[in-house]
Amino acid sequence: MKRSFTSAAIVAGALAIAGTAALSIQAQAAENEKCFGVAKAGANDCAAGPGTTCAGTSKIDFQGNAWKLVPKGTCETMMLPGDRKGSLAALKRDIPS
Repeated sequence: MKRSFTSAAIVAGALAIAGTAALSIQAQAAENEKCFGVAKAGANDCAAGPGTTCAGTSKIDFQGNAWKLVPKGTCETMMLPGDRKGSLAALKRDIPS
């Protein structure tokens, strides 16, 4: 009897931790937005376009099809080298060949 109580407590604890992590991710998503074309090479959060997989796979600085999470409302106002700006949609600029 004691053993099944311990197992149930472990499972309940794991579920509580997973639920807290999910809420944290949702809160972060609500406060941030995907901003394309602002990540340094290898520092993107995900979606680095064809030929790449995910986080950390952008090949060049400010790659247009790679995004980084930034605070909501700041993406399109970021000033980057070469008169570049961030975008809420993937860009066709700075794509490695």
